[in-house]
Amino acid sequence: MPHRGAGAAGAGQKQFLSGAPIRYYRPRGSAEVRQLVDDGFQAFNAGRLSEACRVYADRMLDPAHDTTIGLTLAGAMTPAGLGGCVIELMERGLVDFVISTGANLYHDLHYALNFTLHRGSPFLDDVELHAQGVIRIYDVLFPAEVLLETDAYIRDFLAREGFEGPVSSAALHNRIGRDLLRRQPACEEHSVLAKAAAAGVPIYTSSPGDSSIGMNLAAHALLDDGRCMVDPNRDVNEVCAIVLAGEKNGCVIVGGGSPKNFYLQGQPTLWEVYGIPKGGNDYFVQLTTDQPVWGGLSGATPAEAVSWGKVNPGRLPDTVTAYCDATIAFPLLCEYVVGSAHGRRERKGLTGRLDDLLAGLKRQAEAARS
Repeated sequence: MPHRGAGAAGAGQKQFLSGAPIRYYRPRGSAEVRQLVDDGFQAFNAGRLSEACRVYADRMLDPAHDTTIGLTLAGAMTPAGLGGCVIELMERGLVDFVISTGANLYHDLHYALNFTLHRGSPFLDDVELHAQGVIRIYDVLFPAEVLLETDAYIRDFLAREGFEGPVSSAALHNRIGRDLLRRQPACEEHSVLAKAAAAGVPIYTSSPGDSSIGMNLAAHALLDDGRCMVDPNRDVNEVCAIVLAGEKNGCVIVGGGSPKNFYLQGQPTLWEVYGIPKGGNDYFVQLTTDQPVWGGLSGATPAEAVSWGKVNPGRLPDTVTAYCDATIAFPLLCEYVVGSAHGRRERKGLTGRLDDLLAGLKRQAEAARS
């Protein structure tokens, strides 16, 4: 049975959507959280999370190191309210570029467009939810109309922008963010895409077809003869160029999956494909529930990454994996870092530098080939 159309919400839907609205949480550097992490998180995975906080706050952000920091986001963290943490990190210059699933960016649009997601339960009758036009992401609930109206915004944006050909995913997301800022300038306070555009932070997605943004992009091409396409070659080369230009490189990996590998493959692309010996990442922090014993990418440890040239073998003390639910660990990590001595730094503004960085990559790759 198809979902109800817009405006057809009934009493059943309203009952399901009676939970409190989910808001983007913005960390403020709580001294109490820092004390808890430093003094209370002493062993097992609490100890690893404490270690991760110190690697990020004390070493990765040390001004003497001038580290270029990439944040990767798997799954759908924005529906759970974690987009506010990303916004705060970008605002403070603590993250220089982002690689995300498309789901995070699509659901971020709900907040930018002033739709409401609600707290709910993971134990509801999904057949009844479907009948009442309610979408469930574990215990996050919202009306199906939110999807339809967000889709309509994306298609309208694509028609208005008049793309002339392929672009990087970062360029597409930047133009969406700028469009949101034109529509409602204050939305950068509750939209990752809008804040990234305002702060000059490129946002990439490693599998652009695997989200509702990609679905609407495909529909625009099929039905409207749209010429906008995401160029994966440009994405790969831009991320490589960013990594190459960094004096030191560090990553904060929330979850794992495709965004994790898309970031980490930058180092092997440099040495393996372009013949440029960069040396591997200097800092590595991951929050994941996946285990390395299954052989899956999300559980792959920093030590394993050394064999690929993804992590600098001399910097293993500056790498840590905390086996924690990211919806718990990431806000704690952000509170700790925001409240640290290095809790704000000058933004790198990478969005405006990408052409120059690509030119630098090409020069070094051509020199290595000759």
